[in-house]
Amino acid sequence: MTQFDYLLYAPWLSPMNLLKDLEHSNHVTQTIIHKLDQGQEKIPLLPELNPPYWEFGHLIWFHEFWVHRHGLESNPSFLTQADTLFNSSEISHDDRWLAKIPTIDVLMNYFSDVMERTFTILRSGSVSSEQAYFIQLALYHEDMHNEAFAYMWQSLGYTWPLEPSLRFIEDQENNFEPRYIHISERKLLLGSAQNSGFIFDNEKWQHEVLVPEFSISSHAVSNGEYLEFLKSLNNAEISSTEHQPAYWKKEGDTWFERFHEQWLAIDLKAPVRHISAHNAEKYCLWRGVRLPTENELSVLMTSVSEHWQPSSLWEWTSSTFEPFEGFSPDPYQDYSAPWFDGKYRVLKGWSKFTPHYLRRPQFRNFYLPSRRDFFCGFRTCLA
Repeated sequence: MTQFDYLLYAPWLSPMNLLKDLEHSNHVTQTIIHKLDQGQEKIPLLPELNPPYWEFGHLIWFHEFWVHRHGLESNPSFLTQADTLFNSSEISHDDRWLAKIPTIDVLMNYFSDVMERTFTILRSGSVSSEQAYFIQLALYHEDMHNEAFAYMWQSLGYTWPLEPSLRFIEDQENNFEPRYIHISERKLLLGSAQNSGFIFDNEKWQHEVLVPEFSISSHAVSNGEYLEFLKSLNNAEISSTEHQPAYWKKEGDTWFERFHEQWLAIDLKAPVRHISAHNAEKYCLWRGVRLPTENELSVLMTSVSEHWQPSSLWEWTSSTFEPFEGFSPDPYQDYSAPWFDGKYRVLKGWSKFTPHYLRRPQFRNFYLPSRRDFFCGFRTCLA
């Protein structure tokens, strides 16, 4: 396709609906930042995290850069040195701890200036296709960083200032026991079609794939099932945190899991979360099963929901994150292309911190298989 692929992502949200979603996302962002206690913005340098004020500045800069500066550094920012400080493609991860981040008052004013200009566009009711695309891109980028704040707060043991509650109650309660669902060989339309609404470039374009027959679990692996695996290890391995999900601990005979700042006794029926793909595969090897492929999990997630139980977690697959044939990057070229290096895995689904409009079967999340700090779990297929 051409460099104007992103104009094929109609139909666009109406300006009023986009305004409502953006106002809500802004409320989430501001609440998170405002509720930080003094000093909590100073965090240790960890590979999975960013300094909170840097991350806040980055999501503002991203919105301004694409919506109001039209992706051109030659168009000046409202904030001096914003390109140097907050362009994630230019400032290395470790250097973000050394950057001279403006005060929170300056950042809040920057946030208000940028968003009010966008609100003015949307309230006018006259929004071009190009504006609609970039405002949605900036909105969804902010939503993703709000979710990143949620797992950063989980990593740091900070109190989460918003709903959802700490416990991961399922979106729906299906009254059936976990079982394997046999799915016959079928054709799957993988990816997203033109003119089906906003998509991300790694979803281009919808194409037909043949998925051989398989059997997949109706439920994600539970804490109780994973605990059986841990108990099968020798004492030294059980004591090691290597095989444990993040934020588990054992006191006496009782296992606990941390939800942000609270340690609670493990709910054996709840889906196991904060689990790396590597440990998920170790579990599968012990159980004699396997992780599903991206295609298999896509089949399940596009099927009738009464037959399977969502986990409210991003679920690992065995599939490497790769471009579909004919891939071309969208204007924000660093969204997908740099990560097609064979190191990342595809995940499907959503977490409790993912807005409903991003909970699409076509959405492709991707992380290094060693990561377990974000809200991830897994289900299995018969080998």
